[in-house]
Amino acid sequence: MRLTKRTNISMRVLMYCAVNTDRMVVKGEIAEACNISENHLAQVINRLAHLGFLQTQRGRNGGMTLGRPAGSIRVGDVFRATESEVPITECFADEGNTCPLVSACRLRDVIGRAVEAFYAALDEVTLSDLICDNAPLAELMSPVACSRSCVASVA
Repeated sequence: MRLTKRTNISMRVLMYCAVNTDRMVVKGEIAEACNISENHLAQVINRLAHLGFLQTQRGRNGGMTLGRPAGSIRVGDVFRATESEVPITECFADEGNTCPLVSACRLRDVIGRAVEAFYAALDEVTLSDLICDNAPLAELMSPVACSRSCVASVA
């Protein structure tokens, strides 16, 4: 199973916001800290805000924060929301399914159970579980670390 880039970026954004809950964070600092293009980031932020995972504020003092506490954001929910448009395999697609085996294939059921087991495992983990007592992550996702890496790359 391979996750989309959108899901990977979504989790980076949410972890960054969770580590920096004391303030509004801006797209540019997430892009720098997480090595993400601002174009991809803008699309993901918009989607996460629409889904209620983020709260955004426009303007000079704008930015984003988590839309709800990190302890109430289940990783499985984020993955389902961001992966929902991409079927795991052709036979799960509502449109464009040309597989002639669908009516007799037992593999589809096995894959379906495997996907549900995958999501069930992710449902046991919250965003808080990923960031709490994780000093190395906090250091990597602090604005000070971002500015240090920027200075080091210029020198």
